Amino acid sequence: MDTHDLLPVGTVASRSGFAASALRYYEAQGLIRAERNSGGQRRFERSVLRRLAFIRAAAHVGLTLQEIRDELNRLPDGRTPTKADWQRITTHWRGRLDEQIAALEKLRDGLDSCIGCGCLSLRGCAISNPQDAAADGNETPGAAFLPPLLRRPHQPS
Repeated sequence: MDTHDLLPVGTVASRSGFAASALRYYEAQGLIRAERNSGGQRRFERSVLRRLAFIRAAAHVGLTLQEIRDELNRLPDGRTPTKADWQRITTHWRGRLDEQIAALEKLRDGLDSCIGCGCLSLRGCAISNPQDAAADGNETPGAAFLPPLLRRPHQPS
């Protein structure tokens, strides 16, 4: 590979919108690869920008880092996704997005009764759980009345 085709961390960070620390983290997680120059500085192939765009899109869909890693590991030799890869991968995302949209619509529609007072303590509130009413035989942590998708533990990206 021609060393002129390799990009320094700062360039990749500014062009991708990811902080340099995120690039180092993603490298440590095996999501992207960097080479080192004679001074030990990271240099990335230009194609890393497409992998980072893929990572951002996958994170916006709600994929965890492990799910993103699994998708990228299915690609031979760590290459970036092709159009055919993208179509195969995003077919799975469509269902996930539909589920998220439905969950958010349910949340939005449940908020209507609370917007007037803002207290979130109405007996019929879809969000609050007054007097821990959902505890009877239910081991669901958190806001038990929210759609299951919106109760998943937060996974930082």
